[in-house]
Amino acid sequence: MDKTETVSIARIHADFERWDDVLALILLAFAPMDGVIDPASSAHLLTADGLRDKAGRETGFVALGGDRIVGCVFALERIDSFYVGKLAVAPDRQGQGIGRRLMQTIEELALNRGKPAIELQTRIELTGNHAAFARLGFHETKRTAHEGYSRPTSITMRKSLS
Repeated sequence: MDKTETVSIARIHADFERWDDVLALILLAFAPMDGVIDPASSAHLLTADGLRDKAGRETGFVALGGDRIVGCVFALERIDSFYVGKLAVAPDRQGQGIGRRLMQTIEELALNRGKPAIELQTRIELTGNHAAFARLGFHETKRTAHEGYSRPTSITMRKSLS
């Protein structure tokens, strides 16, 4: 596949049927975290049916390179923000602006719904992600620990929108 091809962003609608493709993408994109983050990623708990349910509660988008799903993101609407989760880009397509475009799509959604911010969490160990989100305008707001851990395991980051 030509990596310079145009990538389009599409909202996931109720008739979306490619949940196995989205699941495979997330698992492939999150695989490099295995053995790096503790506890293990919640991506391992996902199923195609679970993603379908998630899309019923949240707003989802896919990035399409031709017919191939090369990225995805989900966002949960909260009172004062959108919470971004499961941002994933195919490993062979990373560094091409797909993640940035997906995040811009969530920003537009938040602004259209009158939300002043978007928020996300990233793991303590994933310093590359911290830097990437900082470049997108996010800043750290707190550190939290997963259940059963006495040390911080996640960083919450927030981006104010204007």
